[in-house]
Amino acid sequence: MKPKIALYSGTFDPITTGHIDVIARAAGLFDRLFIAVAAAHHKKTLFSLSERMDLAQQSLAQIANVEVVHFEGLVVDCCRLVGAQAIVRGIRNGTDMDYESQIAQMNRKLAPSVETVFMLPTPEVQCISSTLVREISQLGGDIAPLVSPPVLLALRNMHAQVAHPSKG
Repeated sequence: MKPKIALYSGTFDPITTGHIDVIARAAGLFDRLFIAVAAAHHKKTLFSLSERMDLAQQSLAQIANVEVVHFEGLVVDCCRLVGAQAIVRGIRNGTDMDYESQIAQMNRKLAPSVETVFMLPTPEVQCISSTLVREISQLGGDIAPLVSPPVLLALRNMHAQVAHPSKG
C-alpha cells in the first residue's frame, strides 16, 4: 500500500503553537508530513530561511514522521517533488476559509491529483498568528504560551541584539 504523504507549507516566521497543533494532528493522519518552509522572497521576514527551518525542526523534533524542507515557487511543485498527495492547511476563521478555499481551487486546477485538507486548530491556539506573535514580542508582551521554547529564545535574543547592538 502506498504511504499517505502530505505537505503543510508556510512562511513560519516564526512557527507558533497554532502551527504545531495543526502539524501534530495532521501527522497522526498521514504516514509522512513535510513541513515546507517558503523562501518568501515576496515579503520581508523577521528570520532568515535557514533560521525559520531550524526553529521549525527544533519545535517539531518530537514528531517522528515530520520532515522540514524548504521550497520556492508553487506549493504543488513542492508536492510533486516530495510525492505528497495532500496539502494540509490550517483554518482559524472565516477570512482564512475564504482565502484558503480560493487557493485550494487553484491548486486543484494546477495539480488535480493533490487534495487539500483543511484543519481547525484547537480553540486554545486558534487566535494565534505569526504576525501577532512578532508584534506582541516586539512590544515586550509575554509570548511564552504562543511559541515553542526555541522560538521564544530566538525572539528574546533578537530583541536583545536590537536593544543592545554589539559595537565593532
